Order: sequence, then structure tokens, then C-alpha cells
Amino acid sequence: MIRAYTFLIRPTVGQAAALSAMLADHCSLYNGALQERRDAYRHTSKTSIKYGMQSAQLKDIRAFDPERQGRWSFSSQQATLRRLDKAFAAFFRRVKSGETPGYPRFRGVNWFDTVEFPKDGDGCRWDSTPHDPQTRVRFQGVGHVKVKQHRPVAGKVKTVSVKREGRRWYVVLTAEQAQPDPLPATAAVVGIDMGIASFLTTSDGEHVTNPRHGRNAAAKLETAQKALSRCKRGSKRRRKAVQKIADLHRKVRRQRLDHAHKTALDLVREHDFIAHEDLKIRNMVKTVAPKPDLEQPDRFLPNGASAKTGLNRSISDAGWGVFLTILHAKAESAGREVIAVDPRNTSRTCPECGHISAENRSTQEKFHCTGCGHRAHADVVAATNVLRAGLARRQAQSA
Repeated sequence: MIRAYTFLIRPTVGQAAALSAMLADHCSLYNGALQERRDAYRHTSKTSIKYGMQSAQLKDIRAFDPERQGRWSFSSQQATLRRLDKAFAAFFRRVKSGETPGYPRFRGVNWFDTVEFPKDGDGCRWDSTPHDPQTRVRFQGVGHVKVKQHRPVAGKVKTVSVKREGRRWYVVLTAEQAQPDPLPATAAVVGIDMGIASFLTTSDGEHVTNPRHGRNAAAKLETAQKALSRCKRGSKRRRKAVQKIADLHRKVRRQRLDHAHKTALDLVREHDFIAHEDLKIRNMVKTVAPKPDLEQPDRFLPNGASAKTGLNRSISDAGWGVFLTILHAKAESAGREVIAVDPRNTSRTCPECGHISAENRSTQEKFHCTGCGHRAHADVVAATNVLRAGLARRQAQSA
């Protein structure tokens, strides 16, 4: 299996400048390759340029501009071109499926923050000893950079990436390692229902509090954004204001990740089987379509957009997608089983008699079956139904 490791690196002033120059030059290569594809399609009878054609030009590009392109790793430049090729592949996939295409865009220097080295030892070298304070990573054109390695890297390092986040730099490793031993069996099964009032509710009746990190930081973000709006563009004061906003967003993201990791770890340690709803989060947070007023063409009817916007913000703040991704990864490492089930009517179906009705859920929390009179917490009912559907699906797959 492949596992990723992220470590903080501490470059010197000169090394930080060299890393910034490397990002800028790779960004220039990315934008140049994108421009070539655009021009070829628009002006040369809709000719499509592929990765192989652009990669073959790298040798001439490096010879023509040795100061900017020739000093960096050849394989890392190939990885940047593959990155553009993947962006176009995703664009054409969205076009064929009828989604909003989203044509690949040019990147500004501040929006290009990662350079990948596809192979350890080719343009980079990871050199570490477990718990050695002198761990370093070498990048071609930069030198040996100090790494704050807070845990050992198990397995063989496959790829190395350098990433910039604000004023900090990180090295991201992917290592190939053997499948770890599974955790001891607990013979426990659970279903979980994702929510807003509670982050999740289990079929055992446990409620995990929604920390609402984004909402808690909203006041500070609003103040920082107002301060930014009063700054002159290009000024040093404006750069500091931008950095402060970025730091606030980074803190919220890290808090959300920390909560997701800890919650997922608790579930994986305590249960052999976990069932959850197969949520289409992207569809859930879509903006409400406007409703034109047929009697007055220049006006629109109320469509509940304000309430839907608040709901979308709460769903995004909860971070369901991040949590489910982490849950599946941890379950795979621990030898646990996770199954996603159809979420339709999970909170409207009575677990006692099976009666399905929208009137069964009278409020956000209360479930009262109109068929048999069963009463329970609505989220617990949904989690119970999710567990039953997950167990039924597992049984069908094993049959």
C-alpha cells in the first residue's frame, strides 16, 4: 500500500528564495504549455497537443533558457507537464458527462505551490534516519534542506514533493509499504448518520458534537477581510493582511482535519464493520436556481436561496467529505470493513415496522412513526437504518 507523509522543512533564506524561484519557473512552464495547447487548437485546425509532444520539447527549452529552466530537475518538469495533461483529461471527462467543464486556467505565481519529483534520487534525495534531528532532503538547484521529521518513514520512498503554504514549506513523501497487521477483532458493528446539529450520530445512540470551526473563526475572518479591503494594492501592509487571512483559513483547515482524524480513529478502533450514507456532497451544496417572475420579466420570485446558502456553508464547515475519505483510509490500514449505502429515506423509515413517510420525522430531532407510534431520536433512527442496509449489502456481496 502507498502512504503519504508530510514534514515541515526549514530552509535558509537563500534556500527559500531558490524554492520560490523553482515554483515560479515551473509555473511559467505550466502556463507556456497551456498557451501552446490553446493556440494549437484555435489557430491550427483544432490540433490537439498531448503530453508526449510537449515533453519532447523540454530538452530544447532547457537549452534555450538555462538560467530559468535548465537548472531544475528534468523529471520534475515532466511531472508539471503531466499535471497539465491531467487537467485537460479531467476537462474532457466533464464535457462528455455533461458537467460544468471548467477549462484549465493559467496559474499565477501565488497559485502554483507544489513541485513533484516522480522518483526519489532523480532531482531530489530523501536522506533520513528515524528520529534524527539532522534529517535533510536535497533538491536539485536548492541544496540540502533541514527537515523536522516528527515520525519515522516506513517503507521505500517513491515520490517527493515540495509544497508552500503561506510562509511555511513542507516536503510530502509517498512510501510503498507492506499491508500492516489488522487490529484485533471487536465483533462490533455500527451505522453512522452525518449531520449538522451533531457531526455524526451512531446506531448505538452516541452523538459526536459538531465543532463548527469555520463558524467560530468567522468573526476574525470578517475583521481581517475588512482590513484587507482598506489596504492599497501592492503595498507591504496588504501583503501582511493577505497573510493573516491565509493563516486563519489554514488554522480552520488543520482543526477540521484533526477532528476528522480523531473521530475516524475512534470508530475504526471500536468496530469491525462501519456503514455510512453514500452522500453526494457536491450536489448537496449546489446553489439554488433562480425563479423568474413570469409576470415581471426583470424580477425574480423568492427561492429560499438565503437559507440554502447557510445550509451549504454548514455542510462545508462540517467537512463530511474529508472525514469519509480519512475513515476509509484508516479502515483499510486496520483491516476493517466500511460500506456506503443509499441515503434515501433513512430518516423517514421506521426501524420497528418499516413504515416510510415524511410525517414520521416531525422535527429535526424527533421521530414519531405514524404507523406504529414508535418514538426515537431521528438521527439514531437514520443511523440504525444505515446499519441494517449496510449489513444487508455485505450479506448480498458475500452470497
